[in-house]
Parts: sequence; C-alpha cells; structure tokens
Amino acid sequence: MSQKKSMNLGVKILIGLVLGIVVGAIFWATMGAEAAGAFTAKYIKPFGDIFVNLLKFIVVPLVLLSIMDGVIQMGDIKKVGKIGWKTVAYFLVTTAIACVIGLIIASLFKGSFPMLQLAEGAEYEAKSANLMDTIVNIFPNNAINPLSTSAMLQIIFIALIFGCGVLVAGEKGKPFGDFITSFNEVTQRVMSFILAVSPYGVFALMVWVVAAQGPKILGSLGLVLLAAYIGYILHVLLVYTLSVKVFAKMSPLYFFKKIFPAAAFAFTSTSSVATLPITKECCDEMDVEGDISSFVLPLGATINMDGTAIYQCVAAIFLAKCVGIDLTLGQMVMIVITATLASIGTAGTSGAGMIMLAMVLEAVGVPTTFIGIIYGIDRLFDMGRTTLNIIGDASCAVCVNAWEGAAPKGKQKA
Repeated sequence: MSQKKSMNLGVKILIGLVLGIVVGAIFWATMGAEAAGAFTAKYIKPFGDIFVNLLKFIVVPLVLLSIMDGVIQMGDIKKVGKIGWKTVAYFLVTTAIACVIGLIIASLFKGSFPMLQLAEGAEYEAKSANLMDTIVNIFPNNAINPLSTSAMLQIIFIALIFGCGVLVAGEKGKPFGDFITSFNEVTQRVMSFILAVSPYGVFALMVWVVAAQGPKILGSLGLVLLAAYIGYILHVLLVYTLSVKVFAKMSPLYFFKKIFPAAAFAFTSTSSVATLPITKECCDEMDVEGDISSFVLPLGATINMDGTAIYQCVAAIFLAKCVGIDLTLGQMVMIVITATLASIGTAGTSGAGMIMLAMVLEAVGVPTTFIGIIYGIDRLFDMGRTTLNIIGDASCAVCVNAWEGAAPKGKQKA
C-alpha cells in the first residue's frame, strides 16, 4: 500500500511538471515573455507560492522534531556519534569531489565561454563569511530566535543537544522523549496533508518559470548552463551511482527509481529543505531505518550541497573569464576549499547558492558586482543543483543504513 501511494505521488508530480512546461510554453509563445511573465506571476505563481509557504511552515518543526526523535530512537548516545561522523565525512568528501568535477568541466568549457557585458545597474552585495563565522553561527545565543528565523544549523544543534539530553537523562527524560515522538508523528501527518497538493504547486511554479524565462535566456549563457548540468550528471554517475552500488550493495536503477518523486519535486521547488518530507518518504520505500533517515536527511538538507559546489566552481570560472581574469592553479584550489566550506553554510532554500557564490568570488578576486551577469538565469541552475543535493542526501542515508548493518530493498538487484 505504501509503495503504491509513493508511486502515485511521483506520477502526479511528473504530470504537474510536464503540464506546467507545456502551459508555460503556450503562454510564452502567444503572449511574449514580458506579458506572459507578468500574467503568470500575478495569477498562477501565487498558487505555487501558497504551496511553498506551507512547506516553509512545516519545515522548522519537521527538522527540529525529526532529528530530535531520530536521536532519541537510537537509544544510545554512542550510536549518535558513530552515525554522525560517518554522515559528515560522506558529505564533505562528496562535496570536495563535486568541486573538482565543477572545475574540470568549467576549464574544458572556458575557451568557449562568451565575453558578456554586465547589465546596466546590476549589482550584488556580497556577504562576508569564513570558516570561523560558520562555526560560531552553529551555536545559538537563545532557543527561540533560530526557530523564528529558520536558522537551520542552529536548529540542528538544538535538536541534537536536546535529543542527547533525553538519552543521558535516562528514565527522567523518558516522558519528554515520548512527547517529542508523539509531536513528531503529528507533524508527519500534517506534512502528508501538504504533500497531497504538491503536484498542483509544481504545476503553478513550472508555468511561471517557463512563461517568464522562455528559451531566449539560453542564448549566450547556454554554454555555462550546459557545463553546470554536465557536472551535475557526471557527479550522479561517478559518485552517487558508485557509492550506492559499492557501499550499500544496492542497484543504482532501483535507487534512482525510488528517489524520483523527490528529485522531480526538488527540480521545481529548488529547495532541499522543502523537499525533505518527500525525500524521507522515498528513503522509507528503500527500507532505510527511520532513526537513520530522520537524522541524516535533515542534516544533509543543511550541509550537503554538492550541486551548489559544482555551480559555484563553474560560475566562478565563467565570471572570471567574463571580466578577463585567468585563474591560476592556486586560485582554483582556493575555489575548492572555499566552495566546500561555503556549502556547509548554505541554507537549503531556493536561491541560497547565490549568496555563497559571492563568498567564492571574493576568495579569488573576481568582483562580486559581476554576479549580475548570471543572476537572471540562476533559477535554471538552481533546479539542477537542488536535485543533485537531495539525491546526495538520499544516497548518504542509504549508505549509512548499510554501514549500520541494515539490508535495504534492491540489494539483491545490485
């Protein structure tokens, strides 16, 4: 019954995606980009915005309670530490590989990247960030502000520290643990109500994107977009396919079939955090232990940004070429280091990668003002990089599940 429900959701999301593209293209062809963009933004996109608002509404309690309950259900604080370091190590290694792939692909395309002119008046204000800032910002100075501002790193810290507190408190902590488990179950039910309307939200958002952007945006920026997507695809084939097959002994075809609903939704929502409920459901279909997926997936939605890392590397080389800067090997190494650290601090929400791109550009001396060149089509990059991010989250959950001794579905098909 559960499998049928999941497959039906995936089909509905796919139908919403395809219909959105078709209807958006019709608007664009008949009305023109400007009129179609204005019309769909006013009358169709708001329905997608309502859906995204509902997702944002449920995300904070979902992340807080699912991680806390995941820690509590492990029942052993030593197990929390064991799973935690495996998860973080997997994410850091795959992100570093993503950066290298992004640099190699961008370097191959660099000779063909066009010299573009920055749109008049286009500016981007960079936000300063470094490793120590990221570390300091993990620790909140009060318990309420992170919840109201959706500061995911701080929310994860709160969930971990309280979850561990319940385990250490023993019998005295059990009533609070039972409350968290019950609250988390209620939150999951509310989440299912919201997921039921996801195909309609996908349709509305896709109509707006296609109607407003149209094929014209692929003109002079087509090559850099192609480079990024080649990087995304290579990362899936070289990293996720091999890790699922080698570490989890699972058929990659089975894995991708099961993760498809989450991938389709991520492609349109461009938010790892918003896709989290569907990713969790897909992992359940692959028999990933609930306490593991509840721990790994919310953590991955915050710190695992392989798609963002590839995008940052490709965009940095592209923008450097646009302003006539030839990056040295040392500067490329700096991009890898900075992009890896930046990905840890990138929020799992739509468009967050642009903020971290400014940090990467500053590290190699490319004026952040020129980020305006690429900003107009950022959503198209964001679709692919978010999809890659959530596939990475799921692959980590499957691998950690196998490392902990579980035997997920699909193993016999490897």
